[in-house]
Amino acid sequence: MNIENTKAQMKKGVLEFCILSVLSSGDQYPSEIIEKMKEAKLIVVEGTLYPLLMRLKNDGLLSYRWEESLSGPPRKYYKLTPVGKQYLKELKTTWTELVNAVNKTIEKK
Repeated sequence: MNIENTKAQMKKGVLEFCILSVLSSGDQYPSEIIEKMKEAKLIVVEGTLYPLLMRLKNDGLLSYRWEESLSGPPRKYYKLTPVGKQYLKELKTTWTELVNAVNKTIEKK
């Protein structure tokens, strides 16, 4: 069994939750999202992030706005919609319950 593959799958499973959490602090440009994910040791590349952002937008969880840039083309900034904020709130509850359940199974007796 390949442990690296298993670790990667575990990270992919929480990627959506982490991206929504990053956006809960305010509007973010994709490069900023990637940087925050790297700081958390959750490496995300543009090829992964952009399709996920588009899916979250299409699901009504995110919206975006264009902003002019001094150093190039206009930038797209993403933010949570009211539906996205509620969805994130529910994910946080589920995450807490899941972490507690997993911790109970791995605690040494």
